[in-house]
Amino acid sequence: MSSKGQSVAQVPTNIITGFLGVGKTSAILHLLKSKPSDQRWAVLVNEFGEIGVDGSLLDGQGADSEQVFIREVPGGCMCCAAGLPMQIALNQLLAKAKPDRLLIEPTGLGHPKEVLAVLNSEYYQEVLSLQKTITLVDARNLADRRYTEHDTFNQQIAIADRVVGNKQDLYAVGDQARLIDYIETHGRAEAEVTFTQFGELSLDLLVGATQYSTKEHVHHHGHSKPVASELPLPDSGVLSARNEGEGFTSMGWRFSPEKTFDRRQLVALLKGLSVERMKAVFITTEGVFGYNMTADGLMEVVLDDCLESRIELIADRLDESFEMQLMDCLEETP
Repeated sequence: MSSKGQSVAQVPTNIITGFLGVGKTSAILHLLKSKPSDQRWAVLVNEFGEIGVDGSLLDGQGADSEQVFIREVPGGCMCCAAGLPMQIALNQLLAKAKPDRLLIEPTGLGHPKEVLAVLNSEYYQEVLSLQKTITLVDARNLADRRYTEHDTFNQQIAIADRVVGNKQDLYAVGDQARLIDYIETHGRAEAEVTFTQFGELSLDLLVGATQYSTKEHVHHHGHSKPVASELPLPDSGVLSARNEGEGFTSMGWRFSPEKTFDRRQLVALLKGLSVERMKAVFITTEGVFGYNMTADGLMEVVLDDCLESRIELIADRLDESFEMQLMDCLEETP
């Protein structure tokens, strides 16, 4: 399978899904660190925003090695931004990696049933072998109607072969039982429920054919214009992009690699954010850092490198003054 001379066929493929901030990227990083050393894995990452940050976060934490290949599809859910762009990205990834396993991470605001429909299409039936779909859930969110009444949240549970209650170290008494009850009502009868923390998934959770299949019509909303992650940076060295859908708005920025940020000023700004989700990679005065913000707070990690600084915010309402505050964190060029 790993030989460059062989064609790609029946690649074991898992969808790792879940709503915003549940820990999908952490789970994928953990799986990549646990993979057999003699295997080649591929990861297709989809993001709601147009800037694309996940690929840089994965690369910067050592995920993009000789045996791991990563490709991003930014700009919305895979089936919408992605009828054709998704298939092009997936085909190119498979041709380059010739992987022993493929992991697909749809955006937390995407339509997972539609993604499965694309992967179940006749074209991919000989190329991919769809294995267990893993849906991560933070059981604490079951007390919030913004989640339980959101169609995408419930779709993610409805397609799951395995529901993983992540962040169990933060649960209160009764949260685990509440998730089990919710899956019994909204999940499939065959769905299994397990619990973990820090996205620590064992490899055996991936193994076995998915029990969910769909022949539903795949809708394509069209996406003729290139997304912001693909555009050349303007002379100013700064590019921004906005995206809306599923009750949320994203706003993102890209900065040319010559632009350096004051780390202390930047961290102070990020800590003050009130958003549903924030991901970023920054070239700072003290090195390259990745940032990840959920309702549980801000996490900072040291990265090996990144090509340019990028940040993406997702919220139901965004502070229009944030851009000016972000620019104020730039180091003045001599």
